[in-house]
Amino acid sequence: MSDGKKIERPLSPFMLGPYYRLQLTSITSILTRITGNALAISAVLFVWWLLAAATSPEAFARADGILTSFIGHIALILSLWGVWYHYLAGLRHLYWDTGRGLDIPTAEKLGWAVIVGSVVLTIVTIIVI
Repeated sequence: MSDGKKIERPLSPFMLGPYYRLQLTSITSILTRITGNALAISAVLFVWWLLAAATSPEAFARADGILTSFIGHIALILSLWGVWYHYLAGLRHLYWDTGRGLDIPTAEKLGWAVIVGSVVLTIVTIIVI
């Protein structure tokens, strides 16, 4: 039974600061969700570009001009990184689904592997293309 005293506890684990410190595994999980949603937006941009190409030369020139601008290049590079990150994070989750790699040291190594691997694969893809 309660003695009536109010106990001060944090309301959520997302209260950063003295109550909660982000771990690498939580950061990579959040990034996986963000990249998944961002890839949906990238897919819409790609479909828009294809529809513009099928519509008219003027529509294609407008869409292509936007996607090949400086901001467009940044968006495409971030989309490419998102593809690689999401892919590698998916492979990591498949590995976890087998019941392996769930201990904290291995999970952190896999997190770093996903981050570094996605950056390296993005750079290699840009160089090759």
